[in-house]
Amino acid sequence: MPSRKHLTLGGGLFLLLLLPPAATLAGEPYLISLASRMLIYGLAAASLDLLLGYGAMISLGHAAFVGVGAYVVGICHFHNFESQPLFAWPFLLPGSENGLVVLPAAVLVAALAAFVIGALSLRTTGMHFIMITLAFAQMLFYFFVSLEKYGGDDGLTMYARTKLPGLDLGDKTQFYYLCLAALVLFLFLAARLVHSRFGLIIRGAGNNDRRIRGLGVASSRYKLVTFVIAGGTAGLAGALLANQTEYVSPGLMHWTLSGELMVMVLLGGLGTLYGPVLGAVVFLLLEETLAMYTEHWMLYMGPFLVVSVIFFKNGLLGLLTGRKARDD
Repeated sequence: MPSRKHLTLGGGLFLLLLLPPAATLAGEPYLISLASRMLIYGLAAASLDLLLGYGAMISLGHAAFVGVGAYVVGICHFHNFESQPLFAWPFLLPGSENGLVVLPAAVLVAALAAFVIGALSLRTTGMHFIMITLAFAQMLFYFFVSLEKYGGDDGLTMYARTKLPGLDLGDKTQFYYLCLAALVLFLFLAARLVHSRFGLIIRGAGNNDRRIRGLGVASSRYKLVTFVIAGGTAGLAGALLANQTEYVSPGLMHWTLSGELMVMVLLGGLGTLYGPVLGAVVFLLLEETLAMYTEHWMLYMGPFLVVSVIFFKNGLLGLLTGRKARDD
């Protein structure tokens, strides 16, 4: 007999699959764009949960990888539109709007950035780790602010979405299902990962890293791989977000976005993978609803978040499924 958790997840997926036709029938196509944004933020939040919920790596710089992925797409589109070569030593590469090129490039560049940042940050622990990830993110933020060629502080406008064979990403429904497919694929692979031997080591290191190292396991390597996977996934989320808004700005790397992603993880359920997706949906839905009535929507969002963290210790997903974080 299906468990309460599987019924909840299955019901949620069913609703997500039906949302575009339902929104079209209701004459509210805007809901499709809003739901696409929720899925993208859910992808970014779920990738952060790999670090927070399983590896106990509290990163305040996760938005850096979202921004890097977005800028890879934006810069490739800029050079394609301007018919200018994209310099990459020692070659001159053309710009591109081909999704088979720019989307993997966004993931790879974000993963490379995560490797460099992670290799340095993981030499520290605790508060020092939090601050160094924040510092790297802010360094990247100010670096892209200084790039006047790509709009600097004003950002970079894209004049078309990425092109994928057989898909028209300019169509809201097709783009929505692409975001949904990316999210479902990541959740499936991440669930397999955290329940593998690799995942057991990461969870063990998150609970007691000294004991894991005492058993002769080089936990730092496992943590670095997890950091790279999370960073690459955040880069994919950034690439999708750039396509949805058709705009890229340094604000995607600011620490406030990292804070919002962390709130989504805590709201939905730390160490659950699926919970952060629910947290992203609730967070963005509340933001959208409250902003319709007042520009000071955070004044009302704050108390709700405080109450949720205090009374729903296993997050909203735990409230729905009756399960604790990291419960099989």
